[in-house]
Amino acid sequence: MFLAAIITGMMRGELHLHLEGAVEPETLKELDPSLSGDDLRAALAYSDFAGFIQSYIWVNRKLRGAADYALIARRLFERLASQGICYAEVTLSAGVILWKQQNLDAIFDALVNEAARSPIPIRWILDAVRQFGAEAAAPVFDFAADHIRDGVVAIGIGGIEAEGPALWFRDLYSKARDRGLRLTCHAGETTDAQSVWDALAIGAERIGHGIRAIHDRKLLAQLRDHNIPLEVCITSNLRTGAVASRAEHPVRKLFDAGVPIILNTDDPALFGCTLESEYDLAASAFGFTPAELNAIAANSLRYAFAPAASLPGGP
Repeated sequence: MFLAAIITGMMRGELHLHLEGAVEPETLKELDPSLSGDDLRAALAYSDFAGFIQSYIWVNRKLRGAADYALIARRLFERLASQGICYAEVTLSAGVILWKQQNLDAIFDALVNEAARSPIPIRWILDAVRQFGAEAAAPVFDFAADHIRDGVVAIGIGGIEAEGPALWFRDLYSKARDRGLRLTCHAGETTDAQSVWDALAIGAERIGHGIRAIHDRKLLAQLRDHNIPLEVCITSNLRTGAVASRAEHPVRKLFDAGVPIILNTDDPALFGCTLESEYDLAASAFGFTPAELNAIAANSLRYAFAPAASLPGGP
């Protein structure tokens, strides 16, 4: 059993978790029994962020429609429950589904049905592909707003950070907020601290990754003083090369600077991690104490986008 699973007594949630990045090799074999071990190893191997994106696209191309999405969601929810995770906000790459010219309505209906059967509460964050631009993102934002009653809590943008500046999406974010959606944004993962500033400028309430904030003292103060959490994904950053080595990862410095952080897996199947292993890594490699890990665990529910009353242990 992982050290952190033993010493962390509080309930923990997952707030930065991509459905399509959580498809384990055995589930891919369920989807396509013709896949060999060599096929899987070749398709899922990468050495940098660009390679990771190609593996992510390969997995997405294996998802042919509603039944496939339902299966991967079912398997994910089973794993989350078995790991003792009590709540999850799962990001769906809706922009990729539209890019594939698949039926988003049918796929999302299947996912809602699976979420209703899940042993833990599931909420959805819909994600647009930033490098495709605001015009391509608009249908994703509209779909998200139209499905708040079906468990959608937030909207975000992912993809290649440098090729899709957050400021392109300012109007879409403003309208999404007015329509009742919460706002998150990948930023400061592979570019720089300015990307985080831009995410804040369009209204992001949580920052996906945000690790480049460590290079800007004013930004650290802004995040701390305005209580804006970073969704930190340590193993993800190491596997994609966003951080060159474990010793260079700023998670400890961010925490010590008073920035609220949440530990997450991001794409656990592609990165070979679990939420338990992320907490264990924080303890063993970065010296987080039981009390500090408990504070981070509390953050995973404190900063959830679902109403407090619907969360485990809520009023």
